[in-house]
Amino acid sequence: MPIADKRLGSAVDVPHNYASNSAYTHSDGGALELPASPVLVPQTSSKSSQYVVKTMIIGGIAGCTAKTMVAPLDRVKILFQTHNAHFAKYAGTHFGLFKAGTAIYREYGIRGLFQGHSMQLARIFPYAAIKFMSYEQLKRALGRRISDQNLRNFLAGSLCGVISVSVSYPLDMIRVRMAYITPTGGARAQRVRDVVKMIYQETAHRFGVLNFFRGFPLTLMGIVPYGGVSFLTHEYLTSLGRGRFAAIAADPVGKQQVSNRRGRRRKVPELKAWAELAAGGISGAVAQTASYPFELIRRRMQIAGAHSPSTRASAVQIVQDVWRTAGVRGFFVGLTIGYVKVVPMFAVSFYTYEKLKALFDLE
Repeated sequence: MPIADKRLGSAVDVPHNYASNSAYTHSDGGALELPASPVLVPQTSSKSSQYVVKTMIIGGIAGCTAKTMVAPLDRVKILFQTHNAHFAKYAGTHFGLFKAGTAIYREYGIRGLFQGHSMQLARIFPYAAIKFMSYEQLKRALGRRISDQNLRNFLAGSLCGVISVSVSYPLDMIRVRMAYITPTGGARAQRVRDVVKMIYQETAHRFGVLNFFRGFPLTLMGIVPYGGVSFLTHEYLTSLGRGRFAAIAADPVGKQQVSNRRGRRRKVPELKAWAELAAGGISGAVAQTASYPFELIRRRMQIAGAHSPSTRASAVQIVQDVWRTAGVRGFFVGLTIGYVKVVPMFAVSFYTYEKLKALFDLE
């Protein structure tokens, strides 16, 4: 792109994929003048492989950070959802979450609260990496065809959830089994390879590998509202923070201008820490409420093989059992602990992701 420079007396070509750290200004003669000391910065397009790799890495880091913070809560929630015989007495009681956590700690120590977490990290890194990366790409691809931003964000969130859970589901199956199993009589916790072997040898399916996909169709049904609502809510709340409530939720304009003068490409106003955390936490609570019955039934299907390796528990059968036992409330057993876990998890996940995007100067 040729630009007239009075200091050189000729036009200067600036590559189209470079951006200056300050805006060009018109001279009296109508030509554009270069700033006093231009700093040219290569831009990273959302379509570039570099952008894809970076969003995958920071997405994986964000997911692992969030999951590590709530790992003990996740262990207790799984025990409640699956009606583990040793801990069912705490479900639905006052401070049942803390009582169950204390009981686990007394009997198994700190490692008991993180049982299955190594498999959780092995699952969550590719899951979160693919989720955030595919969301960024799908949002831009759908944006060229769908003018309604809310619909675009919902569809992009749903699709990225389907893609990511399809890749990581067998790892989630192993993780849930490890979190469900509670050793008795001083026996050691089962190792990953022991659990993998146990699941594979179950005779519910003709092919052992299919045992790792118990409850998978139901998961796909649940991930649509879960992924779609979470990203839709987060995008809506952050847009409010950058727009209508920018005076209290966004960083001061002066701080943004300093960043721009340093040659940064990211022009999106940064939210204050409390606003970013609040947007993530609220989006998690809304998504959890919309998809919780699907999650509960899926957990029951995943641990069914631990009770009866030769039978295949159907979703219809589990729905009937839950309804007969506890009615509507039965489909929301553990939802309170779900909020306690999901709100900080989503808050930390979205906060970490957005701050890492800002650190790496990604739009």
